[in-house]
Amino acid sequence: MKILENLAKTCAVLAGVLLTGITLMTCVSLIGRNTTGWTIVGDFELSGSAAGAAIALFMPWCQVRRANIIVDFFTAKASESTNRRLDRLGALVLAACMGLLAWRSGIGGINAWKSGTGSMMLGFPEWTVYALMVPALALTAVIGLVQALRGFGEERAA
Repeated sequence: MKILENLAKTCAVLAGVLLTGITLMTCVSLIGRNTTGWTIVGDFELSGSAAGAAIALFMPWCQVRRANIIVDFFTAKASESTNRRLDRLGALVLAACMGLLAWRSGIGGINAWKSGTGSMMLGFPEWTVYALMVPALALTAVIGLVQALRGFGEERAA
């Protein structure tokens, strides 16, 4: 699990760098637009693409840290062992969903690469966003599967 955690950290750092770059670009574009009339052409396209990739890149770290939203209204009075089993089942369902997303995003990326599709203003190649998303989604699926099969660690400590 340590290797998966390190890969998840790497994805999160990459997402942070990506969002920082996009934030700086947006600031430069907005300052230029409001002071001199100069702007970065296609900044909204790059922002949208980067945001989509960053969301996917944050997912593995979110799953490692068990930071996804958990609604425990119905299970608040359930036993600890029932909650552990439900958490593991949730991790398994998440793994299946992320695996499906990785697979379909991979197919979408291949199609975008083959067709040469790009953004409207810049012609920014769409497949590059998929190339960032697919490994992160697959990693999230693997982390969820490992958590479903092995538990979350506190079971062994208890």
